[in-house]
Amino acid sequence: MPVSERNIPSDDILEAVYQIILQRKQLADGEKSYVKSLFDKGLDKILSKVGEEATETAVAGKGGDKEELVYEVADLFFHVLVLLGYYEIPPEKIYAELRRRFGLSGIAEKAARTKS
Repeated sequence: MPVSERNIPSDDILEAVYQIILQRKQLADGEKSYVKSLFDKGLDKILSKVGEEATETAVAGKGGDKEELVYEVADLFFHVLVLLGYYEIPPEKIYAELRRRFGLSGIAEKAARTKS
C-alpha cells in the first residue's frame, strides 16, 4: 500500500517522506507536484536546493531562534531526501552508515577514511 499523507508512521518519518518522494518522482509529466518539478529540472536544481537549505539552516543556527532552526532543518532534511530519491538511495543506507560510525571517535573515523 503506498504511503499517503494520512498514514505516515511516527516512528520513521524520514522513511515515510522518502517513500512519498519516490511516488511523486514517478508522476506523469504535467501532474502538479513540487517534488516532481525538482526531478524534472534535474540534479543541478536539486543540489541547488540542498545548498540553499543548508545555508538557511546555518543562518538560522547563528540567529538562535530555535523555532526557525527547526523549520530550516526540516527543509534541509526534506531536500536531502529528494537528493537521495534522485539516486534511489534509501534512508536506511544513511542509518547504516551512522550505526557503523557510532561509538567511533570522529578523528579516528576520518583518519580511517583517508587511508582507504
